[in-house]
Amino acid sequence: MRQITVALLALSAASLSHIAEAAQITGEYLEARTCNVYTGPCFANAEMSLTGKEALMAWKVDKGTWNDVKLDGLGAALILHAQGTLGYDGVFPMQAGKIKSVLLVDEKASQEQHDALVAFVKNSTKDLSKNVVNVERVPFELKNDHIDNIGVFKAGGLAEIKTRKLEKGDCVCTNETVFYQPLTKIDNASAAYSLKLSWQGEKLGTRFINRGIRSAFLGTFRK
Repeated sequence: MRQITVALLALSAASLSHIAEAAQITGEYLEARTCNVYTGPCFANAEMSLTGKEALMAWKVDKGTWNDVKLDGLGAALILHAQGTLGYDGVFPMQAGKIKSVLLVDEKASQEQHDALVAFVKNSTKDLSKNVVNVERVPFELKNDHIDNIGVFKAGGLAEIKTRKLEKGDCVCTNETVFYQPLTKIDNASAAYSLKLSWQGEKLGTRFINRGIRSAFLGTFRK
């Protein structure tokens, strides 16, 4: 009996150690898309294959390392353009088709940090970042207020997100729910109202500005 207890304690300690090692990087996350993510099924069905082909995903590291490189205070973003609607409703993935992306990296990063941030984003997005057509250094700002769901992201004049909390008047059909899940695994995910979503770069072959839709997520990440 004593041997079993000792073995269980050792296994528990090993598991806790593994969890501690796995959580090597933490920070803030902000995402916005060109379709409603908090919506009723009827609205979502009307938008499928027509909107939601673009998205902007941004990470800001609070503390931690990736590939043994310290990334405290640095950030990166991924801008997506797909042939179809990007997303997953919790049951079926959408048929997004070919996806092109541009990766933006905090201009304050050293070359070693730059490479680690690129590797982190690609690890976090898997299939979404298989076809990165450009990687660019940019001025980088990301701030989240999780109480009021105010998210602010800006990358020079290239990309921008501004959000606010969803309000009672944002419910149109009273059947709204979080129809689409965030495009990557995050913690503390909360849907928000996009005051502005903008991409004005050239490398994706498209530009977009969206205002006033229920298309954003604020959250945190821990890996």
